[in-house]
Amino acid sequence: MSDNLQKNALLSVYDKSGIDTFGRELENLGWTIYASGGTAKALTDAGITVIDAAELIGGAAILGHKVVTLSREIHAGLMADLDDPSEVEELSTLGIPEIHLVAVDFYPLEEEINNPASTPESIREKTDIGGPTMLRSAAKGRRIVLSRPEQRSEVIEWLKNDRPDNKLFREKLAAVAEYECARYIGISAGQLGGADVFTMNLRNHAELKYGENPYQSPSALFADNRIAPDPLGMDQFVQHKGHTLSYINMTDLDRLVNSITHIAAGFEKNFGTVPCIAIGAKHSNACGAAVADTPVKAVEKMLEGDLRAIFGGVIIMNFVVDEEVATSLMRHKVEGEKNRLLDAVIAGDITPEALEILSRAKLRVLTNPALLTLTEASLEHAAKLRPVRGGMLINPQPNFVLDLASSEITGTGDLSEQQKRDIVLSWGIGSTSQSNTITIVKDDMLYGNGVGQQDRVGAAQLALKRAGDAGHDVSDATAYSDSFFPFVDGPATLVEAGIGTIFATSGSIRDQEVLDYLADKSVTMRMIPDKIGRGFYGH
Repeated sequence: MSDNLQKNALLSVYDKSGIDTFGRELENLGWTIYASGGTAKALTDAGITVIDAAELIGGAAILGHKVVTLSREIHAGLMADLDDPSEVEELSTLGIPEIHLVAVDFYPLEEEINNPASTPESIREKTDIGGPTMLRSAAKGRRIVLSRPEQRSEVIEWLKNDRPDNKLFREKLAAVAEYECARYIGISAGQLGGADVFTMNLRNHAELKYGENPYQSPSALFADNRIAPDPLGMDQFVQHKGHTLSYINMTDLDRLVNSITHIAAGFEKNFGTVPCIAIGAKHSNACGAAVADTPVKAVEKMLEGDLRAIFGGVIIMNFVVDEEVATSLMRHKVEGEKNRLLDAVIAGDITPEALEILSRAKLRVLTNPALLTLTEASLEHAAKLRPVRGGMLINPQPNFVLDLASSEITGTGDLSEQQKRDIVLSWGIGSTSQSNTITIVKDDMLYGNGVGQQDRVGAAQLALKRAGDAGHDVSDATAYSDSFFPFVDGPATLVEAGIGTIFATSGSIRDQEVLDYLADKSVTMRMIPDKIGRGFYGH
């Protein structure tokens, strides 16, 4: 685009906040400003000279202001190749001015869709056509196109600095404008099409340091949660200290949030209150987890779950990390003078004293106040997505919450209050660990998590080995299985090691054999139908 002396801007925004400042800056730089409707009024009220957009389109808005900027004059002024003398001459002959800059934002369609009081008519009324059309024309014409309010100050500075990297800068603005249009139209398509339509538009939220494997670099977190964002979304966590988050840090965080919300939901549903929860994970699976009535006790029991595996791990907690908690994280059961090596600590909040203690270890520290008030409502409800070659699998979130009072649950033997707590904790851990899983818990503390196995016996043996390696006595402990036992050999492996309570699903043709075996061994059993409570995570 040639840098003509003539400089025409067209401003048409729904959100008028700050548009007067932007307009005044353009006016001071010698730009002619066109605007219509409320934008023109806001600029005029601020003392800025404005030309009514009606002068561009040869008439006023029609159809109750539905059609304002949808005219060949405006779009010719936006799309003409200003480096092509013949097209510039054609505009001049037709009396159509060149438009060099456009600033547009849309009617609030997403807000209206999310409004419980919305109607089909109100949603249609808030569906913007002129705005996206102008942005796309301006993007195609490689004009200076602003589609977000936060771009205004950047563009003004760029203009004042004689337009450095002119072509690249305008192309980046065009790319953002195309993205905003795609996102907006995708929202409309999803609302109209329901389950038959799925669209996803995300923008780069944060560059990630690296992945665990060479192919995972470069990595980035993409998110775009502007309206009613998920308070536990990955983009809602604040990092205070430590290296840039890695791809693996982010996958660990996502899984840990899933685990801690399930545990919180289970305790709220079954006991009416959410205890202090601490989970330590390696490669996204819990290696230590505990609930307690105080933060320090929860942290110490979590660490003692597997002092070897927690080395280099990631920890999440639903409470404030103070000096005492931070000291426990670094020093509990640590021999020698060096602090425990951890990769990241995530909590609801952290005190300055605690942050100083953790900063000495050079680990990553993140907080999110939503962790302080976890309830069943904290579970994720958005569709679960999984990329596959050539497409995307979409299904509901695995947000079943175990209710031990459900009439669907059957079994043998009576449950003590502690056994109930251990069932809920083991379910919360096991159902959010990579299946196949057997999870062993005792006295509010994870003893062994046998994850990612191809059979129940192997998962049981792994869970028992992990518990034994950590020095735990599994006598009368509770074991959770994320699906039914197809044969008696799985429960037998657990019972022979001393397990006193088992929770699993039902659905095997040998369920009664399993129940008879456990009753004969005086082991308490609870089952929930596989179609309701199967916990295959990652499938």
